[in-house]
Amino acid sequence: MHQIVLVIQIVVSIAVISVILLQAKGVGLGRAWGGGGEFYKSRRGVEKFIFQLTVFFIIIFLITSVLNLFLS
Repeated sequence: MHQIVLVIQIVVSIAVISVILLQAKGVGLGRAWGGGGEFYKSRRGVEKFIFQLTVFFIIIFLITSVLNLFLS
């Protein structure tokens, strides 16, 4: 069981990295590193879906991490 959770955690971590990199596409360096906060932009369409997918994968990663801790 421990090995299965470990493999799931590795796959989810790769998915988290991929989705986070997808979010960063199209963002200028100034805005990516804290600049460009002059206006508020709401998430719509694909950007909103990718954000929700990121949150989902992070929650799954957290659950598998805690499960991995208890199984060790």
